[in-house]
Amino acid sequence: MPSVEKIIEKMQAQPNGIRPEEADKVLKAHGYVPVRQKGSHKHYLNKSTGDLTTIKQETPLKKAYVTDILNRIKQ
Repeated sequence: MPSVEKIIEKMQAQPNGIRPEEADKVLKAHGYVPVRQKGSHKHYLNKSTGDLTTIKQETPLKKAYVTDILNRIKQ
């Protein structure tokens, strides 16, 4: 499995080809933990900042989710 840095580079270069597992790995590496899943939507909470984000578990992720993740982790 690629490292978090490689996944972030891929997210920046090709935001339309990201799998939910890759997004999950990046979010977890930046302090987000999955708090619940309802249907196809998984909720992640950053306990240090209180930031909550929702990611739809579809392959590939839509570009909007990928850009949102990059903005939240400040990349």
